[in-house]
Amino acid sequence: MQNDQKNLILAMALSLMVIVGWNHFFGAPKVQQARQTQSQLEQLDSSGRPKAANPAANAGANPAAGSTMQPEAAAQPLNRAEALALSPRLVIDTKNMFGTLALKGARLDDIALKNYRETTDPHSPNIVLLSPSGAPDGYFIDLNYVAPRGVALDLPTASSLWKADGDRLTEATPVTLSYDNGKGLVFKRKISVDEFYMFTLADTIENKGKEPVTLFPNATATRQGMPKTSGYAVLHEGFIGVIGADQPSTELTYAAIAKETSNAKVLPVEGYAQGGWLGFTDKYWATAIVPDESKNYKGWFREFPGVQPQFQADVFAEAQTIPPGASLEMSTRVFAGAKESRVLDYYQNVQGIKKFDMLIDWGYFHFITRPMFWLLETIYGIVGNFGVAILVITLLVKGLFFPLANKSYLSMAKMKAVQPKLKALQELYPDDKMKQQQEIMELYKKEKINPVSGCLPMLLQIPVFFSLYKVLFVAIEMRQAPFFGWIKDLSAPDPTNIFTLFGLLHYDPTQAPMIGHLLHLGIWPLIMGVSMWVQMKMNPEPADPVQKTMFAWMPVIFTFMLGSFPAGLVIYWSWNNFLSVAQQTLIMKQAGVKVELFDNLRKTFSRSPT
Repeated sequence: MQNDQKNLILAMALSLMVIVGWNHFFGAPKVQQARQTQSQLEQLDSSGRPKAANPAANAGANPAAGSTMQPEAAAQPLNRAEALALSPRLVIDTKNMFGTLALKGARLDDIALKNYRETTDPHSPNIVLLSPSGAPDGYFIDLNYVAPRGVALDLPTASSLWKADGDRLTEATPVTLSYDNGKGLVFKRKISVDEFYMFTLADTIENKGKEPVTLFPNATATRQGMPKTSGYAVLHEGFIGVIGADQPSTELTYAAIAKETSNAKVLPVEGYAQGGWLGFTDKYWATAIVPDESKNYKGWFREFPGVQPQFQADVFAEAQTIPPGASLEMSTRVFAGAKESRVLDYYQNVQGIKKFDMLIDWGYFHFITRPMFWLLETIYGIVGNFGVAILVITLLVKGLFFPLANKSYLSMAKMKAVQPKLKALQELYPDDKMKQQQEIMELYKKEKINPVSGCLPMLLQIPVFFSLYKVLFVAIEMRQAPFFGWIKDLSAPDPTNIFTLFGLLHYDPTQAPMIGHLLHLGIWPLIMGVSMWVQMKMNPEPADPVQKTMFAWMPVIFTFMLGSFPAGLVIYWSWNNFLSVAQQTLIMKQAGVKVELFDNLRKTFSRSPT
């Protein structure tokens, strides 16, 4: 039974290694693949403009008009400044964002975030979210109208020039744009923006003609070129949306859209539906179109393949008819900003955008990760440092499971106390394994020992580990959150590296082929490895040579495996190991059981090399 216990502990440890290593070993090749794909696309595009897709190939994607929102081609490769200069613009300036709006096409295509920068350097560039068509990584949002098939209407397009009644859009000063097609249709668009990241586009279409006019409202979020993604399986990046407030969300990666029929995916809803939203999500940023809840919509995710592919998320409303002398009013909201949890909750709970919090990929175990995030934020509000909050959470978790952990450690202490009796039974029945196990079970029963209780501390640690890992990975509040000393970003790996002699050698070992992702070994991963090694030395070495070897190498494997994990997670693991050692030492002394730590350390360092 003793071997069974060791095998169970070994199985649990190996299972944990597989789970925490899955993202590491699966994600790292994905990152490399994404980098290679992006590099190939840039090389292919360096001598020409983006190729337009064949309109016929996507004609079935839109039941009303197969030619809507076809990919745009720049006359020549443009930098961002050149692309911005192609249209007159009005300034956007709010507490959280700045940029401009293109009057040509009334397009949102220039948004940067004031409170977020590319690196921890306060002088590094601000995060740029939206960019104009033709610029590198073009990313923009259009609100247009489409004529029914076979009907000629002079509707505003991406090249139509709108007039503005002001030159500056702020939270306090909305701007109204207007466009007159000269044939009886007058379009007015009042654009306002709140203190966070939500634009409201309130359209009024007046029919001054003598005949009724029928058209289809259409809003589109567009990305030109293959978007850069982190490439980790633990995080969704790509298309996301809900059409129909009671429908499930739909997520689709950029690679997966190519496998859809005609490179288009209709969101799963029968016919048209009210409510919902759709757009694109990155790790920390997102765009989402929230259509008029009084109208019925369908939604599509589409790709237009080419040397530089184009991705589109569309909402397409039912036909709207405007009688002569009447007008149509529509209101569309557009989110473009950071995925801050409190802000998304506000839009969901106060403004009624259902399931809007799903822009953050909390994962299948959101019932664990969301409470963990709430707890982290709550403690952060008291201590003012997310790293300290992680240390406090570790103490709270230890306190919560203190009685159970104590029982576990006490059982382990009893196990150590009966080791001589176990050895005697093994010697007494060396060839009768069944009798040996029966006697061992009787001994456990007599001494009130649970032989599998030693696994409980590890089992209790797993859900906390995963929830904290997910929070550190997806929550923007963790992005660039400092600890102390050299840790400036708890969501990023420890920036130091033993393979560069902690900065003395100026090269990047993580770029080495095949094994580069394993060569990110900073100070905190080393501390974690040492703490795990010390914790394992609290127990007697296994008699089985295979188990002994595995247990000896486990701290080394974990050290390399967690080297590229978020520093906050490594700090948690290290602190948890030290607390476990202290707790186990105290319980062993109370139980009158010898603490093996110092004897095991002495044996380790006194061994001569073989």
